Amino acid sequence: MYGDQGWGQQAADGQSAYGGQGQYHPQQPQHPQQGQQQHPQQQGQQPQQYGGNWGTGQHDPYGQQQYGGGQQYGAQPQGGGWDNGGHGHVPYGADPVDPYGGQQQAAYGGEQPDLYGAPDAYPPPEPPGRRRPAAEPEPETGWDPGPDQGEHAFFAGGGDDDGDDDHDDPRDRDGRRGRGGKKPKKRRSGCACLVLTVIFAGGVGGVGYFGYQFYQNRFGAAPDFAGSGNGEKVTVDIPPGAGGYVIGQRLKDAGVIKSVDAFVSAQEQNPRGKSIQDGGYTLEKEMSARSAVELMLSPKSRNNLIIAEGRRNAWVYAQIDKRLGVSQGTTQKVAKEDYKNLGLPSWAENHPNVKDPLEGFLYPSSYGVAKGGKPETILKQMVSRATQTYDQAGVEKKAKSLGLDSPWQLITVASLAQAEGTSHDDFRKMAEVVYNRLKPGNAQTNGMLEFDSTYNYIKGQSKIDLGLTELRKYDNRYNTYYYKGLPPGPIGNPGAEALKGAIDPTSDGWYYFISMDGKTSKFTRTNAEHQKLVDEWNASRKN
Repeated sequence: MYGDQGWGQQAADGQSAYGGQGQYHPQQPQHPQQGQQQHPQQQGQQPQQYGGNWGTGQHDPYGQQQYGGGQQYGAQPQGGGWDNGGHGHVPYGADPVDPYGGQQQAAYGGEQPDLYGAPDAYPPPEPPGRRRPAAEPEPETGWDPGPDQGEHAFFAGGGDDDGDDDHDDPRDRDGRRGRGGKKPKKRRSGCACLVLTVIFAGGVGGVGYFGYQFYQNRFGAAPDFAGSGNGEKVTVDIPPGAGGYVIGQRLKDAGVIKSVDAFVSAQEQNPRGKSIQDGGYTLEKEMSARSAVELMLSPKSRNNLIIAEGRRNAWVYAQIDKRLGVSQGTTQKVAKEDYKNLGLPSWAENHPNVKDPLEGFLYPSSYGVAKGGKPETILKQMVSRATQTYDQAGVEKKAKSLGLDSPWQLITVASLAQAEGTSHDDFRKMAEVVYNRLKPGNAQTNGMLEFDSTYNYIKGQSKIDLGLTELRKYDNRYNTYYYKGLPPGPIGNPGAEALKGAIDPTSDGWYYFISMDGKTSKFTRTNAEHQKLVDEWNASRKN
């Protein structure tokens, strides 16, 4: 309301921009009535104009304030700004006009529009001490923004490249265009619309796909084969204590079923599904889960090879050949030539003088062996079961604690206890007999085991009546009547109880044993006690 002269600027000569040496203290003006075009003039004075001389010393009709200082508000521009007598730079670039709405004369003598009466007018700045933060309400323009509330319709034609926007705000025409030249065109090509449409469609498609997958995983049926198999036989070994998911995973790995979830579901729906036992099963590939469960519950799949505790490998090889329908000796040949590829642990390899490197690793259990199978597949299952059992028992650590050289020797002790014992109660005592006789310098046997079972193993027989002369003359590393210490390797396949006995033997001082009836064993600590039992047994045989 007091012009556009840069409040607070100091003139070069030290005077205030509004004249005089003192501070400017304008009195509160009395605003004219609405619609009044000119200021009330005092009698005898010319109308005050902004293009005139502020330094005339004319009397202010509102505050009786002198605007001294000799500044020409409408002077010619000098160097990009208004010439205010060299005492300050005017901060605004617009032409000064009458703040009270009258038609004023410009400094150049031309007619200047009344911007303060226009809708888009910018009010003149107040002095720093009297500026108010509140903005004036936006005046009515008479322009209807339409149903989009003034927002640019993205897909409307108004944003085309050809031609100006026909709906520009009149304030832009009167204000920004009047000061800044032609308004830039708004450009928006149809390519942007296409890109956004593709992105939107891709997002919807992705959400739909993952939503479908989530539904299928949570509520859809599990993948499954149809029918009872494709005719290709396969054997599957189920470990002891296996639940539905473990069994299903074994079947899936063998190609029998398509998914574990389908098998678990079929097992739960079958009233006898939980009665599936461990052991080997002969099944077919690509069976439905329901068919696999039913066949595993049927005796047809359990026509398996059962390896009893203490069985030797020679017997196992012959049974595999017979069930697979291959020529005799086929499985034994595979075992001899490919034993390193059948899953033996590293500590079970490269032992000298061993008759059969797989002896002790065809673990006693039930295995599905049927025509169409392969010897190496069956042998891998047996070796895997043995290795898993030995690892769980911790044979490597136990062997060291028992003073043995390796786990291989521990399995050998277990096989001896299995071969000589007549019941599960015998295994711990039988293992102690082995450990006591192996002690160097013992007065009872001097390190000789003298087990009949080792001689029978190398001879491939199971005789009871053996003469000492025959036993002590046969030179073979497996003959413990001829060589001190343990035989080169196991003499059979020990079961779980014999393994436990070898790991945890008794400590009662047993050195001798004898079976009087073939069912139970009697143990003694001295040779004299042992000889008395031998005499009793011989007398019983004569009677």
